[in-house]
Amino acid sequence: MSASYELEIYSKTESRLGSGTILKGTLKFSSSVRISGKFEGAIQSDGFLYVENGAEVRADIKARSIVVGGVVRGNIEAYDKIEMLSSGKIYGNVRTAKLKIADGVIFEGKCEMIKNSEQIDVFSAPIGRLKKTIQSV
Repeated sequence: MSASYELEIYSKTESRLGSGTILKGTLKFSSSVRISGKFEGAIQSDGFLYVENGAEVRADIKARSIVVGGVVRGNIEAYDKIEMLSSGKIYGNVRTAKLKIADGVIFEGKCEMIKNSEQIDVFSAPIGRLKKTIQSV
């Protein structure tokens, strides 16, 4: 990762869980968080999440945008985009509208590309509506 790109990512994050942090529970935030330590539980956000190189996350994640440079064990859903940096490791399924994968990434799971995740809810939408949505894609 280039120094200017790393600076851009750091400048996007308002809060940080430091490298010595170990946290369990549900993390909810609206703006941006950078995880440098260990987190276990669930993450829900309308904002930006950066899992830094060296960080370990065991959680199902739902956020607007996510950059993964560390290890994530769990399913990830990003309404806007997911970026996997070369140091990133994801063990779980990914669901997003935009996906960027660098060389060297480890990814074990399934990937689902969606047109607009805010309009599609595959778990509660009637089957007829899902069929129409899929046909229009």
